Amino acid sequence: MSTIRGARERARIEVTAAIKDEARKQLAAEGAAKLSLRAVARELGMASSALYRYFPSRDDLLTALIVDAYDAIGEAAETARATADRARPRPAPYADRWVAVAGAVREWALAHPHEYALIYGSPVPGYSAPMDTVGPASRVGMVLIGLIRDAFREDGLAVPPLAAELRAEAERIAADITPDLPPAVAPALVAAWAQLFGLISFEIFGQFNRMVEAREQLFRQAAGELARSVGLRGSPTGPGLGPGRPSGGPPAAESATGHG
Repeated sequence: MSTIRGARERARIEVTAAIKDEARKQLAAEGAAKLSLRAVARELGMASSALYRYFPSRDDLLTALIVDAYDAIGEAAETARATADRARPRPAPYADRWVAVAGAVREWALAHPHEYALIYGSPVPGYSAPMDTVGPASRVGMVLIGLIRDAFREDGLAVPPLAAELRAEAERIAADITPDLPPAVAPALVAAWAQLFGLISFEIFGQFNRMVEAREQLFRQAAGELARSVGLRGSPTGPGLGPGRPSGGPPAAESATGHG
């Protein structure tokens, strides 16, 4: 009986993967707003009723794709941090680690523009992301917060300045995301987060076309400045990503199809 159950579970995993792969093709071709369970079933040679046993609705399938995308970009960030932590002859300065993490996030986005658009692009009409997406969505942010937290514990954080009129808001934000850090860190982190993903989105969605050619170099410089803005200290020559891919990346996604 256990052998039969195991075979069924393997078959379900394989079919689920095939459904999501086909759905990603539809994302690239049509955008998330036009994702259709019936179209996915047709391309896979399945009856719609059979597909519904795996994903009862379009929103369930979208959620699965969103969680996968967040987990993938989060894993890229976590791997970059772990690699920088193990740098020899000594671990990289924290600002350099920040830039390495940011660079890994950008690299993933360039390699998966339509999946990036799904999670960081325009909201999908009629779709509301469930709580299932919150944990995966926080993975990149937790890596960046972890860098700041470790630098602070090692007395390697230059706490950024804080305007008096922003103190109450800084304390409110800090209570939610960085309760163990000085309140001044919270608004600086939020601003840096927005600017990092703004740079990536500008590149992915074609805003740099006919304007910026050395895109990786621009990103590396900006990421280093953002690391310093949150108080991280880097190497004397400034944080960098080291050898990387040629600037420019793949063609920009045609449209933003995110979930909001």
